[in-house]
Amino acid sequence: MNTRFKDKVVVVTGAAQGIGRGVALAVAAEGARVVLADRAELVHEVAAEVSANGGEALVVTADLETYNGAQLVVEAALQRFGRIDVLINNVGGTIWAKPYQEYDEAQIEAEIRRSLFPTLWCCRAVLPTMIERRYGAIVNVSSIATRGIYRIPYSAAKGGVNALTASLAFEHADDGIRVNAVATGGTEAPPRKIPRNSAPMSEQEQGWYQGIVDQTLASSLMHRYGSIDEQVRAILFLASDEASYITGTVLPVGGGDQG
Repeated sequence: MNTRFKDKVVVVTGAAQGIGRGVALAVAAEGARVVLADRAELVHEVAAEVSANGGEALVVTADLETYNGAQLVVEAALQRFGRIDVLINNVGGTIWAKPYQEYDEAQIEAEIRRSLFPTLWCCRAVLPTMIERRYGAIVNVSSIATRGIYRIPYSAAKGGVNALTASLAFEHADDGIRVNAVATGGTEAPPRKIPRNSAPMSEQEQGWYQGIVDQTLASSLMHRYGSIDEQVRAILFLASDEASYITGTVLPVGGGDQG
């Protein structure tokens, strides 16, 4: 069994569903003491799964669209475990699918709050303790949707995540901190138990969403969606000491679509 994360303290945000859940279960299976951060109470189910498999998990429910929420997660992790070795920023996701001119002001702001600010805040909150220890790895979950259609605010947010990744890596390499990102491609996932947008899509909105699917398949050299496991494996590699000489990199995991 792989033990790349044995005794390491790993914070996973957005751990309740999807890729975040997959990452949390995978790092726990490889020996990590995992901090599961999410605003959905569903995250307790993931913690129970970790515990049932012999792992150790701390749940912190917090709104990571706020700096206060990010601080709460870091403080809880430090109080319980005394350090943070790895931060994996997974919060984000398209809320609406439509041409840019169809978004209203509030929707644009909501997309940026959802898909950029949690990563900004969590990086800011964790940096002081990593700088003090002169050790740490941060993996930000980005997206190949930085070049795509019908979700421009989300694309802009993930472009911000990429810029944050490159610049933080540059700024903090001398502090012993590596910062990388995985730009996820289209990913097959079970239906979300808590949808990002609870409003039913109109026929027009369904057409726009299908446009995203069609463009994603056309842009991938493999012409398929990936699996959660295929994303998780790339994230864990960058988070592990196997990637000790890699920083400032955005790794596209989209079947050849570079984003």
